[in-house]
Amino acid sequence: MKPTRLDTKAADATCPAHAQADHPKIPKEKIGVLLANLGTPDGTDYWSMRRYLNEFLSDKRVIDYPRWQWQPILQGIVLSVRPSKSGAAYRSIWNEEADESPLMTITKDQVAAIKSRISAVYGDEVVVDFCMRYGNPSTKSKVAALTAQGCTKILFFPLYPQYAGATTATANDQFFRALMEENWQPASRTVPPYFEDPTYIDALAQSVENAYEGADKKPDILICSYHGLPERYLKVGGDPYHCQCRKTTRLLKERLGWNDTQIMTTFQSKFGPEEWLQPYTVEEVARQAEAGRKSIAVCAPAFSADCIETLEEINEEIRESFEHAGGEDFLYIPCLNDEPAHIDALVGVIERNLQGWV
Repeated sequence: MKPTRLDTKAADATCPAHAQADHPKIPKEKIGVLLANLGTPDGTDYWSMRRYLNEFLSDKRVIDYPRWQWQPILQGIVLSVRPSKSGAAYRSIWNEEADESPLMTITKDQVAAIKSRISAVYGDEVVVDFCMRYGNPSTKSKVAALTAQGCTKILFFPLYPQYAGATTATANDQFFRALMEENWQPASRTVPPYFEDPTYIDALAQSVENAYEGADKKPDILICSYHGLPERYLKVGGDPYHCQCRKTTRLLKERLGWNDTQIMTTFQSKFGPEEWLQPYTVEEVARQAEAGRKSIAVCAPAFSADCIETLEEINEEIRESFEHAGGEDFLYIPCLNDEPAHIDALVGVIERNLQGWV
């Protein structure tokens, strides 16, 4: 049986000078930083998509209907039809060279940049890695890997600027479940939402300014499109997501020095029959075109990396809605991804949350 960290740490803590000759090698104590994003299927084929969607849509934080009510629908019609449709959407944006989704590619690039910055300051004292809430690499596997490397403290960082039960909370849930698997649990911290962090807002503003500067025609309005949630989550559950999204837009507007007519908040990705947070992006871009605004820009401040919801939904489906309603110039402003200003913001958040540990 593989020795556990409990065995090695207990021996080291009590009598390191008198450890048995055959005692396992004790790793140097380190601090782990584990970044987490939503997740990605392993491939675009039916079964890869079905596994991914089953895990995602079975999460009670995402779909909170009673299990007896939801699971027959999910295991029946939803997982019979949706994997093929979602697979086709993923194929339209898939990174064929690396055989992975853009979210995976971008997350790897982000982590490499963050690692470089952190190691330049802290050397090998701080270990940076990433996991996905759904799919691979799993949170459980990465927590185990960090503890095996000697991480006695872990900072868990869900890469969602705005807090929502269906994003930040479920990522934290999975992290805590992973800690339950450890015989010797590392001390842990979770990073709070950073939707109003000045460096994050400044990075957003820079991305907008750069996009407008390079545009052939200045957009009439900027649509800040956030991933949606059922309206009930706000009104019944008190989820702060809606308010935090609107504050992000307001702070971005103030940083850009704009007025209310130049920017607005919308919500995308509605799923199911009930009302979600409104206005819906796909409908609002059409209204803007019908009202005579022929040139618009769309950004996605709730996403730390471009993914299916931005590259396919915004840049294809929502663009089509705008153009079908008479719109002419549609500018999609990419997510912050591994832009230097974004990496600066993320590293700043990490360093503030490591205070007292390093």
